[in-house]
Amino acid sequence: MVTQAALKISPREAAADQATVRKVLDGVKADGRTSLTAPEAKLVCDAYDIPLPKEGLAKSADEAARLAGGMGYPVVMKIVSADILHKTDAGGVIVGVKSDDEARRAHDTILANARKYKADAKIEGIQVQQMLPTGATETLIGAITDPSFGKLVAFGLGGVLVEVLKDLTFRLAPVNEAQALDMIGSIKAKEMLDGVRGGEAVDRGALASILVQVSALLDDFPEIEELDLNPVFATKSGATAVDARIVCNFEARKERFRPDQDEIVRAMNRIFHPKAVAVIGASNEAGKIGNSVMKNLINGGYKGTIVPVHPKADTIEGIKAYKSILDYPGEVDVAVFAVPAKLCNGAMDEVGRKGVPGTVMIPSGFAESGEPELQEELLATARKYNVRIMGPNIYGFYYTPENLCATFCTAFDVKGKAALSSQSGGVGMSIIGFARSTKMGVSSIVGLGNKSDLDEDDLLTFFEQDPNTSVIAMHCEDLKDGRAFSEVAERVSKKKPVIVLKAGRTAYGAKAAASHTGALAGNDKIYDDILKASGVIRAPSLRGMLEYARGVQVLPAPKGENVLIITGAGGSGVLLSDACFDNGLTLMKMPDDLDAAFRKFIPPFGAAGNPVDITGGEPPLTYQNTVRLGLNDERIHALILGYWHTIVTPPLVFADKMIEVVTEARAKGIDKPIVASLVGDVEVEKACEKLYDHGIVAYPYTTETPVEVLGAKYKWARAAGLIKG
Repeated sequence: MVTQAALKISPREAAADQATVRKVLDGVKADGRTSLTAPEAKLVCDAYDIPLPKEGLAKSADEAARLAGGMGYPVVMKIVSADILHKTDAGGVIVGVKSDDEARRAHDTILANARKYKADAKIEGIQVQQMLPTGATETLIGAITDPSFGKLVAFGLGGVLVEVLKDLTFRLAPVNEAQALDMIGSIKAKEMLDGVRGGEAVDRGALASILVQVSALLDDFPEIEELDLNPVFATKSGATAVDARIVCNFEARKERFRPDQDEIVRAMNRIFHPKAVAVIGASNEAGKIGNSVMKNLINGGYKGTIVPVHPKADTIEGIKAYKSILDYPGEVDVAVFAVPAKLCNGAMDEVGRKGVPGTVMIPSGFAESGEPELQEELLATARKYNVRIMGPNIYGFYYTPENLCATFCTAFDVKGKAALSSQSGGVGMSIIGFARSTKMGVSSIVGLGNKSDLDEDDLLTFFEQDPNTSVIAMHCEDLKDGRAFSEVAERVSKKKPVIVLKAGRTAYGAKAAASHTGALAGNDKIYDDILKASGVIRAPSLRGMLEYARGVQVLPAPKGENVLIITGAGGSGVLLSDACFDNGLTLMKMPDDLDAAFRKFIPPFGAAGNPVDITGGEPPLTYQNTVRLGLNDERIHALILGYWHTIVTPPLVFADKMIEVVTEARAKGIDKPIVASLVGDVEVEKACEKLYDHGIVAYPYTTETPVEVLGAKYKWARAAGLIKG
């Protein structure tokens, strides 16, 4: 063990002293350990200016008394043993030691408890530590290594509260001061840091400084797997960690495959804009995947060259076939595989020798079904020739600008600006059905399956520069490289909304995800925090993802936070108000002059304020006048309409009048996000469809969904920096 005394280094001199940390970690590794002792952790923290109390290591009861007396009573005394990580459980911690005699007794008691707890434990001695004053707010600062996101820092309330409340937030390491302060301000119990019941606010800057230093330590020394500072006592004048626990992993780390952005775009452009598509395993037999792919390419209207590959057939669906892709004389941009898994590697070798940049691996029978070696073999062959793989275990993909249906599923030709992907074939079919039934229109639908190679960050990189795509929605069960995804998403989300449905967010769902695609689902809280910090809109459900993809691209970006509700039904107004709160929307506080202006149009028994309740029996003109006023007033940034089916203003009449007012406003350059909730008989369905066609996001029978879509648009606008203040 490396002791602080042996290195003779003071905390101030050790700040940013990487040599000290390297010496400590090398010593731990040489001892065959992964956990640092308390004195070693103290040395590491001192080297990065992470504040810990004064302390020393006692080898005897008398030395414990001498150290304690030197630093001043009271003190805390703890067992120091790499074999005993949870000191309290072993009876290895005594607090509030107030005299030399107590220090000697505490020393002997801790040793006896430790030997009883683990008789063969190697004990280095007893740590004597300065006891910090009471009255501080207990926080936690930590670091973990996540399989997907890599190094993360964490912040939350500390002590026992972290176990009870689980109020932690995570960010990718390293963090800067602004990001650290954002972390501190994002926990649910952040008000406790501002002082409660007469208490004083803590020094958030001091906490942020520790977070920054911890993340720098992780960045400099990736072998540090976990770091726990719990509790960190925060006061108005600073912050000090009571204890530090550090665990290392000295195993060699496998570098993740990360091609640069230009390489990705170059390969993806050839996959999505191919001049020639080969079908490996093309077939004339109806019901075969190779036959379905051929028919979809032909019937979907693809104008490029189709190259069927079959060992025996002369023609497939009337098109000349080749025994090997190597026999085709021209260039091929993408090869769709429709052969059994065991034949894929041999075919991949031929595809690679042909110089094909991309493959669509429809076959299953790889990692998802207990054959990871077969998948690794396929990937190794592809990497040898610089071939990108989509899949395996997928339905294929669609790209409507090229009339490209490289899939065995239903042909699809509803063109639009939404690009969607899914890790599951069933979800992919849901996307197709929803897009067709709602006339949403898509630029692309992509299956990712096992994600042996191409994954969500590759798609984001392509769709970022794709002029045919304005919104990106993704279903995933895991992120293979969460750090790469978050880095790309943070950039892309500034330009285009990125919506993610992360499946496997519960213990039950995570287990199903692992068996379905070979994915190891991560901690959902980590996903939640990192996606939000990257500007991603997280969808709560499959339907939510689809509705967001449909509606977010229709709504213009809001220019401010003030939302106004205008409703013909008081009950809907209450529910719409609740939905605003649930979705982080701000109901505008009604100014007196605007309140008076609305009252001119509503009956005396109506209600101004917010919501503006015009009551149910009003004619179309009342809806028009109030909505026109809401659109024309610059202080109002978004409108939510609540309609109640009446014979005075029937649904389609309401729709026509709203379209009139909105069209009139747009002609004057006024374009605000407007969503509508229509309650009533079945006629409201047609009215909603008509409103949607004219850029008013409308839903029948629900007050929640339109507000959720508006909330999603606001989340994107805030993350993209489009709303100031």
